[in-house]
Amino acid sequence: MDNSGLVIVDKPAGWTSHDVVGKMRRIARTRRVGHAGTLDPMATGVLVLGVGKATRLLGHLALTEKGYDATIRLGQATNTDDAEGEITATASAGSVTDETLRAGIAGLTGTIQQIPPQVSAIKVNGERAYKMARKGEEVALAARPVTVREFTVLDVRRRGDVVDVDASVSCSSGTYIRALARDLGASLGCGGHLTALRRTRVGPYDLPMARTLDQLGEKLEILPMGEAVAAVFPRRDVSDDEARKVAHGGRLPAAGLGPGPVGVFAPDGTLLALVEEHGGAAKPLAVFVS
Repeated sequence: MDNSGLVIVDKPAGWTSHDVVGKMRRIARTRRVGHAGTLDPMATGVLVLGVGKATRLLGHLALTEKGYDATIRLGQATNTDDAEGEITATASAGSVTDETLRAGIAGLTGTIQQIPPQVSAIKVNGERAYKMARKGEEVALAARPVTVREFTVLDVRRRGDVVDVDASVSCSSGTYIRALARDLGASLGCGGHLTALRRTRVGPYDLPMARTLDQLGEKLEILPMGEAVAAVFPRRDVSDDEARKVAHGGRLPAAGLGPGPVGVFAPDGTLLALVEEHGGAAKPLAVFVS
């Protein structure tokens, strides 16, 4: 029996994404497990894993929009932009009003240029930025465009020189919530860093669908590949002749279903492939049958 599909995990704090993959390999009894979109050890929440053939979906799923609940501490900056690092500067946030806070958040909403954190997995001249930073090297990371669709304040707690802000964020792939915390603090003149992060959504996969590792150890719930693809990408149902062609890596005429991946399904409902339409043809990105 083919157990290929997605597993939606509620990642615990203190675990790396790789730790979760290792645990899932033991639960699913297969080496073919990967993850879409890394979560820092401090963070909890939705981590999408692929099992079996579904590992080939993950690169495409990692590009979807994400949602987070975050706590930002104003008044302190750290060298990692989160609570895992060392405090590098302090300045009272006591004078930050609700109005100036809203203005700072508005400036970080929409399509913005964001410099990733120094301690990140981005490669600079072939080496991970976090490895360079840990060696004491100054890492020059280029700003890149990201989209913050929503940045909503849920609660504000004031304690002397420190202000803790609970916020909900919906953003494009590649957005660093740590960098939002850093930049919000910088714009308000007091510094800021992230103290808590919970991912609530990756594309259509959200917390109500997620299971803890303990729950998955008792009962492994795998979302079949066909359902996983249909939830994210446009669906194209093809004839038997077209299905045979796709199964052997052949191209189909474009069906006008958009620039991104399209799920192709056989007449019996079996997922055949992901294709991408370009220049009048639908070219396979990944074929799941042979």
